[in-house]
Amino acid sequence: MDKNSDAASKRADAYWKANIRLLCALMTVWFLVSFGAGILFRPILDQFMIGGFPLGFWFAQQGSIYVFIVLIFFYSWRMKRLERKFDLDD
Repeated sequence: MDKNSDAASKRADAYWKANIRLLCALMTVWFLVSFGAGILFRPILDQFMIGGFPLGFWFAQQGSIYVFIVLIFFYSWRMKRLERKFDLDD
């Protein structure tokens, strides 16, 4: 292997590690909001009200959708920065 090929391979590995780390973090947030707030932590969250509804119910019905939309925009923003960092942007 030549030096250019080795350097490119290391950059590609670093890029994919960063990409997978970001995906794992966002999937964890997704799980905690949808399954955690809507099901697991619902009895605790239902002690609080938002818009006249228990907070656990609100997360199960509306809040998780809002969080998912925010995650999509965050992922897009973060990936653009990551691609610039590794010189892979358009």
